[in-house]
Amino acid sequence: MEASIEELSAVRGTIASGSGAQAVERALQLLAIVGRGAETGVTLGEVVVGSGLNKPTARRLLMALMRSRLVEQDEMTRRYYLGGELYVLGMLASRRHGLLEMAGESLKRLSSVTADTSFVSMRRDDYAVCLHREEGTYPVRTHALLTGDQNPLGVGAGSLAMLAALSDAEVKAIIERTQEIITRQYPGYSPAILLEDVARTREAGYAINPGRVVANSWGIGMAILLPDGRLAGALSIAAIDSRMGPARQAELADLLRIEVDRIQGKLKALFNSERATAGRLSRQPARKVPERV
Repeated sequence: MEASIEELSAVRGTIASGSGAQAVERALQLLAIVGRGAETGVTLGEVVVGSGLNKPTARRLLMALMRSRLVEQDEMTRRYYLGGELYVLGMLASRRHGLLEMAGESLKRLSSVTADTSFVSMRRDDYAVCLHREEGTYPVRTHALLTGDQNPLGVGAGSLAMLAALSDAEVKAIIERTQEIITRQYPGYSPAILLEDVARTREAGYAINPGRVVANSWGIGMAILLPDGRLAGALSIAAIDSRMGPARQAELADLLRIEVDRIQGKLKALFNSERATAGRLSRQPARKVPERV
C-alpha cells in the first residue's frame, strides 16, 4: 500500500505551499481530528472548527492526506475517516508498542465475566488515550469513553490510575499544565479533586470515577507497569452507577488485578527476550575494519 511517487510529490507540494514545518503540523493536527471521529467520521465543518483553519486550507490539507491514503472520504456522506495506510503504519508500530495486542485477551475476559465494557488506555504526554473498547453484554451500556478518545490524565478511571502511578512531581506538573482545559471542559473536576483522587487511588490500589465525566457512568481502573516500574497503560471497566456498589467494586478490582498481572507478565517476558538478544549481540566479536593503505 505504498503511496506512488506522484502522490508523495503532491503531498510535498502542498506542504511546500505553506511554511514547511507549520504545514506538516497542521496536516498532523487534521489527522488527529479525523482520528478522534474514527467511528462516525467527521465533516469538513467539524475539521475547520476543530483546527481553527479556514475552509480552503483545511480542504487542501485533507486532499493531500487523502492522496497519501492517510485519510479517506465516504462518497455518500462526504464525511472523512482514517485511511487504510494508517492501518499499515499502525501494524508496523505495534511491533514496538504492543500493549493493545497484549491486552486483547484480557479485555475479552473482563467483558465476558462482568458483562460490562472494558478498556485499555495509554499515556500520551499529559493525556490518556483509549486504545480499545470491548463491549459487554449488559443491555444498559455507558458511552462515556470511545476508542480514540483523549482526556487529561486524571479524568476517568483508567486515566486516573495512570496519573496516580506517576511521581508526585509529575502529578503536580501535569495538573498545572492541564488546569485550564479541565476548568473549561470538565466541570466535575478541579486540581484539588484530582489530588484527592490520586491519594485515594494509591491507597486503594485502583482508581474509581464516580460519574464525574458523564452522570450515572462509573468506572474502575488499574495501571499497567513495565518491568522497570515505568507506566505502560491502564485497564478499566465502565458500568452504570447501580452496578458499581462497594462490594462489586472490590470484585471488579480483583478481576482487574488478575488481568493486569497477566499483561505485566507478558511485558516482562518481552523485556527479558529483548535483553537476552541484546546480550548475545554485545558478546559477538567486533568486526575488523581493513586498514587503509
